[in-house]
Amino acid sequence: MDPIPSSSAGTARLIGGNTRLLAVLGDPVRHSLSPVMHNAALEALGLDARYLALPVDADRLAEAVQGLAALGCAGFNVTIPHKERIAPLLTRLEPVARQLGAVNTVLPDGAGGWIGTNTDWEGFLEPLRQRPLAGRQALMLGSGGSGRAVLRAAAALGLGEVVVRGRDPERLQALIAAATPWAPRLRAIGWDTPLDAVLPGIALVVNVTPVGMGHQSAAMPLEPAELALLPAGALVADLIYTPRPTRLLREAAALGLATLDGLEMLVQQGAAALRLWTGRPDVPVAVMRQAVEQALNGPT
Repeated sequence: MDPIPSSSAGTARLIGGNTRLLAVLGDPVRHSLSPVMHNAALEALGLDARYLALPVDADRLAEAVQGLAALGCAGFNVTIPHKERIAPLLTRLEPVARQLGAVNTVLPDGAGGWIGTNTDWEGFLEPLRQRPLAGRQALMLGSGGSGRAVLRAAAALGLGEVVVRGRDPERLQALIAAATPWAPRLRAIGWDTPLDAVLPGIALVVNVTPVGMGHQSAAMPLEPAELALLPAGALVADLIYTPRPTRLLREAAALGLATLDGLEMLVQQGAAALRLWTGRPDVPVAVMRQAVEQALNGPT
């Protein structure tokens, strides 16, 4: 894999014949904040590359992957709906991508093919590394695909048990079956199962559902009375970052609970991907975070 060249002094914003391509493929993808944070980081690093959002229909994904190889793309991300579908198009998958059943980051293999991996779990893990969660109990709300990344991070944090609350029994059991070999101890419960006996022992709550975003912004995956049952030191995390904060996090903060939204996961998974593409350990995470926050807040 050819390294991404450095920019000449004073030409960081210019695109020339040596400029390398990085990208995110998805459908839809024009709303993505990844170009904002990655281009800010590339400029800060002085690297001659640009990161673009490329809309790709599912039925043309193979053509896009072949085309990026032909163009000498330095690496790319994939998002909905391609995270599972891209696997057969890659030369090989890293073990973590096989484990999670999804790819979000793709690297050139140096021979015209691609290597698939996953940095989503690192994005969730990073802001939790310093919290005393080893041996503790967590509650995950939802059983969607992003739940696997959360469970992988839970394993790395040494959590003792994760209670997984899901609406769809088949989807819930499929997640439990897939994650049991490598996750902490898992306990599945239905969405309507009372939580009075569970919440007082929970150190970490994670919402992986879409409840709280878009037209559901007034909704909560836990009721305020349920949040009030959590112990004083609990952390409530929501993978959603628009609106920011969600109602779940506003209510949790009002009770004096620690909160974490999905913005940090977005930034940290992007930083992990950029380290892989560039080979640079000094990725400017603070620059990436600031760029995303400015984009979300709009012009001042």
